[in-house]
Amino acid sequence: MPTQTPKYRAPALDKGLDILELLASAHKPLSITEISEGVGRSRGEIFRMLQVLEERDYISRGEGDVGYSVTTRLFRLGMEQPPVKSTIEAALPVMHKLADISGQACHLVVPSHEQIVVVARVDPPGEVALVVRVGHRRPMSRSTSGHVLLAFQDEPVRERWLDMIVKYEPALDRKKLTKLLTQLRARGYASEPSQIVDAVTDLSAPVLQHGRAVCALTIPFIEQRTEAQTTMDDVLAELRRATKEISDALQFGAAAHPD
Repeated sequence: MPTQTPKYRAPALDKGLDILELLASAHKPLSITEISEGVGRSRGEIFRMLQVLEERDYISRGEGDVGYSVTTRLFRLGMEQPPVKSTIEAALPVMHKLADISGQACHLVVPSHEQIVVVARVDPPGEVALVVRVGHRRPMSRSTSGHVLLAFQDEPVRERWLDMIVKYEPALDRKKLTKLLTQLRARGYASEPSQIVDAVTDLSAPVLQHGRAVCALTIPFIEQRTEAQTTMDDVLAELRRATKEISDALQFGAAAHPD
């Protein structure tokens, strides 16, 4: 929500944006009373706005009228932005080829403020894979993809992103994370145990434009008991080839920004 007094006011728009921001940050559907208290407005003030937002598919109510939550409409609108759309269009054919060769799922991640967000995914042809849904978010500092995005930025950009992250995570060991990022950048990729699922290794490499990561391509690698199993080293090599191919396709594009 706004932290400083704007030069111009649009009360109805302010009301709608306050509701969307509140619901986006909530971990469960919110009732009208909870929304009213959260945005500091009366039930009467927000009732019609909720109806309009629901009619326009920005928010929805679950079964049994458990409360309101945001839909993926805003995410879909963001995906239509030319830089994001062109990146996904360039990446998807390469991702399909990577999934076929490796037998592993892969997903494409971009920065979003202090978080990462999954904007595309491809499932492998086999029966077993760890699939991360499109739209999934996670703190940048606590994800392998986020580490790649941070590591492959110019130092001033990386420090600015870290400043932003620390505001949300005051207890973050910045020195330890910076050391990890330096090692990762020198290596050219990340290979880290998943922080969410046991027995999964997250392999991630940067898609670069002008020497900076605009997104990260990540494989949640699962060891499979099949004769056709591709080794982790081979999968990593295919992943790095894939990110180079996507980077080459985007060489004339614009650099990434976390906001």
